[in-house]
Amino acid sequence: MNGAEIIETPQWSFGSLIGHPDNPLFNINSEIVIHTWIIMLLLAIMLASVKFLLHHTAMGRFILIRFVSFFIDLTKQSLGFFVFSHCVFASSLFIFIALCNTASLIPWLDEPTRDLNTTLALGIISFFYIQSVSIQVRGIGSYIKDFFQPFFIMLPLNIIGKLSSIVSISFRLFGNIFGGAIITKLYFGVIHGSLILELFGLFSGINFLIIAFFTLFEGLLQAFVFAMLTLTYLSIGTQEGGGH
Repeated sequence: MNGAEIIETPQWSFGSLIGHPDNPLFNINSEIVIHTWIIMLLLAIMLASVKFLLHHTAMGRFILIRFVSFFIDLTKQSLGFFVFSHCVFASSLFIFIALCNTASLIPWLDEPTRDLNTTLALGIISFFYIQSVSIQVRGIGSYIKDFFQPFFIMLPLNIIGKLSSIVSISFRLFGNIFGGAIITKLYFGVIHGSLILELFGLFSGINFLIIAFFTLFEGLLQAFVFAMLTLTYLSIGTQEGGGH
């Protein structure tokens, strides 16, 4: 049994509309799309409740203030100075990816980030944000000049090196979440149907440990790594060639 068989992918096929019904490039993972929109709806509900938490619950106010303070400090440490838009961008990535990574904690939901298309989309968004900010900070001339350093013949390698950040940041997130999803499904597939194994896993705490590590801990960790790498690439991009 391979990963594709364990992680089922129901799809919408749009190839027939353009005369290519069997081309996989025109297939869309319907489950991932639906679950992503559900997560965005949950995110909208969470954001709508922030005002209530700030004004009516001391614990909610404390958690929100600590969360914001953490990302302010993280932005300062990564860039050497604070920029509000960068802090908002990194924290927004963290919140959305954290919800996607831990979506399986909600019944009938799966992690959208177990699909490579989702992580690639996030990587591309991060990449274009970094490049646009780098051009704004350093100027188009200084930005282009770096592609020819130290010699003009290095242009192809420098372009590949710049684009490789998309692959690096996307595949890291995809690999960890997809691997965790497979391990979790394999474990619960093994104990499913056996009353003894199910009771043992429940009362021994193994079920909780599997879910806590491969879903909650791994999901939050990878969301933080993605946000941290975005800030790191942003710092490198804005400071190359003496830019600040």
